[in-house]
Amino acid sequence: MRKLTTTLAVAVLGGGMLASWSVLAHHSFSAEFEETKGEIHGVVKSGRFANPHPRYQVEVTKADGSTEMWELQGASVTTMTNGGWPDNFIQPGDEITVKGSLGRAGAKKLFIEGITKTDGATYPPQNLVRRDPNQVHATPGKNYGYAKVNPDAPFDISGPWRNTYKFHVTVDDLEPKPTPFTAEGKVLFDKTVHHDDYSLRCVAPGLPRIFGAPYDMEIIDGGMMYEFVYIEHNTPRRIYMDGRTAPAEYPDRPMGYSVGHWEGDALVIETTHLLGGWLDGSGLPLKGGANTRMVERYTFAADRLSLDRTLTIYDDYYSQPLVRSRGSARDDYMTIIEHDSCDPTTYYSDLLEAGELEERIKALL
Repeated sequence: MRKLTTTLAVAVLGGGMLASWSVLAHHSFSAEFEETKGEIHGVVKSGRFANPHPRYQVEVTKADGSTEMWELQGASVTTMTNGGWPDNFIQPGDEITVKGSLGRAGAKKLFIEGITKTDGATYPPQNLVRRDPNQVHATPGKNYGYAKVNPDAPFDISGPWRNTYKFHVTVDDLEPKPTPFTAEGKVLFDKTVHHDDYSLRCVAPGLPRIFGAPYDMEIIDGGMMYEFVYIEHNTPRRIYMDGRTAPAEYPDRPMGYSVGHWEGDALVIETTHLLGGWLDGSGLPLKGGANTRMVERYTFAADRLSLDRTLTIYDDYYSQPLVRSRGSARDDYMTIIEHDSCDPTTYYSDLLEAGELEERIKALL
């Protein structure tokens, strides 16, 4: 770990709310942090600017002169870089004031939403232009696509799409509520612990989690198929549009096997052969296999500059289908950039500090 300390004043912030960078967390923000805001002042002792989350250890001096360590956690490297964070923004020995969301159950953690250094530098930068992610920042009539190749497509959907549009945190976002577990699903969920999240080990989230993520995607129209490329983990996905079905003995995979068709101006995608995993960062389980399928419906606005996406999940761990809703939009200010690689060092560092490393490594062998 690259080695990168001070004075604590934990205070619940007043009425002023910082612009929330927490919604762009790589895995679920809500699994580790509360909406309650806090502030610390300390000196940086160590840290690592790497996916799945940049993390820094800060030494804080309390009113009685004793010290305690706090962990700062950020969104993904891609998100923080786009928000004006240079990879060397804070270093060991830097004295900083940090505002953000507090860790759950009194954990000495803070999700970074704002930092001020003693030299006056801030994150996000004071001159950063913030645009409402729920507004469409695109030009009517502008061509954002590459080419319409699929003969059944009513219009060109290729090109980049911004998935922060109509985004909300992917925990407790599935309908209906309360979650309609089957007995098998409830038993499994009750056994789930935070460190079981495979995304923390830099395993790509797969479907259906990647559907709910805020990271941009690019669509390529190949005629017989669409290729969706999600910048999270630089993940490709093929949606076959020529009427084929999954080959015999096709294995269950994280992205499954997807086929699509057009219903008027709506794109409908059905995915089968999904590998078991999680539905969200809280650990809602997905059984996967023969009885699991997903149906997505992409409904485009009349000007083709935005769309509403609805995902319906059918799985044996639930007595009713589960529904997740999101949106996507064209954007004049967006550039598709390769997602930074993921380094699981912070995951194993957390386990080491919690005294769980040996047990977890044995479980992975």
